[in-house]
Amino acid sequence: MCSGKCSRCIAGTLYPLILLSIICNIVLFFPGWDIKYVKNGHITEEVKYMGGIIGGGILMLFPAFYIQLTGEQGCCGNRFGMFLSIIFTAVGVTGALYSFTVAVSGLGNGPLCKINSTWTTPFKNSTFTYLTGNKYWQECTEPKNVVQFNMGLFITLIAASCLQGLLCAIQMINGLFGCLCGICNNKGAL
Repeated sequence: MCSGKCSRCIAGTLYPLILLSIICNIVLFFPGWDIKYVKNGHITEEVKYMGGIIGGGILMLFPAFYIQLTGEQGCCGNRFGMFLSIIFTAVGVTGALYSFTVAVSGLGNGPLCKINSTWTTPFKNSTFTYLTGNKYWQECTEPKNVVQFNMGLFITLIAASCLQGLLCAIQMINGLFGCLCGICNNKGAL
């Protein structure tokens, strides 16, 4: 496969993952699908770090644009352009790592929820794992089903960031080949 065509495929795959990361992070601000929790500051701490918006979104958007440009004919579709794609992709890897770290931390610590009229993170320093022990989920009385809500969205962010990191790693290798060997940018090669 041509390195330019590979770049276009990678960029095309990154865009939906970027959108997914941003949407998941925005939705995490509204547990129970209610705005009162964000208004009152009753949001899980890791949601405020905006791993999906900053890491999986903004920091991934710049490399995706540039990776797409390297696959097009023109100024970026050359050896130097492929070299620059490696540098931009490193920014994407950083974003994916940030999103992954925040999501794993959010999943590990568990949600902020109300237990007996007190807002706390009950699973943060527990001696058991709440991820498999759903009998503990009912302890969180408010927001309703917040444990499942946070788990689903943080797991989605983990999966998206892993895919983004993998795609960026592939583009780094592709960029290296494009830098060393040149790219096939004529219409017949694509």
